[in-house]
Amino acid sequence: MTPAVTAGSADPRTARTRAKLRAALLAACEHRPLEQVSVAQVVRGAGVGRATFYLHYDDLHALAVDACAEVVTEAVDALHAWDGAPPGPDAPPAPLAALLASVHTRAPVYRSLLREGGGGPLGELLHRELRQRSLDELRARRPEDTGHDLTASAVAGIFTGVLADWVHGRVDATPEQLAGRIWRMLLAVHATARHRSLSPSSHPKSAVTGPGAAPLG
Repeated sequence: MTPAVTAGSADPRTARTRAKLRAALLAACEHRPLEQVSVAQVVRGAGVGRATFYLHYDDLHALAVDACAEVVTEAVDALHAWDGAPPGPDAPPAPLAALLASVHTRAPVYRSLLREGGGGPLGELLHRELRQRSLDELRARRPEDTGHDLTASAVAGIFTGVLADWVHGRVDATPEQLAGRIWRMLLAVHATARHRSLSPSSHPKSAVTGPGAAPLG
């Protein structure tokens, strides 16, 4: 199997070739769904031979996953762009709105790579990476609590699913509005998870803004 995402990037020639192939795939996806893009179209757009393509990727799906890696990293980082306690429900991290604005400007590309409901190469990678980052953060911040796997799955599922429905026109919101709505939902997920882990005598004042609103994972 072809090495994943950044493998081989230490070789400048390899990095340049993969960058050309990623750019060619994204350009093709601006005009048609990924399922209708061919290897021939990609190599023609990248200015390389078909044999060169298969030196770097097993198939178009592998290339698509690689092409999605940068936005996935940006998305995961945007949801963790704070130190200490997370911003309140009315102040989502600025990088989150910036990410959504960037996605909005290239909506046709993301509709091709992120299927409705959160599938496709972008959805699969985003869900996997965001769930793992959330799980790692939760275990580091609250090692005494339980149920981190469920919370991490909920965070990844909500963000990936809402993002997918938004780019497919099923959610009506500006990037700024969506950032706020997503942020409130994620805070509520973490507050609920934290509330369940507290002793029966503990009563958080608010599911989102009260003492029970523990830091996000």
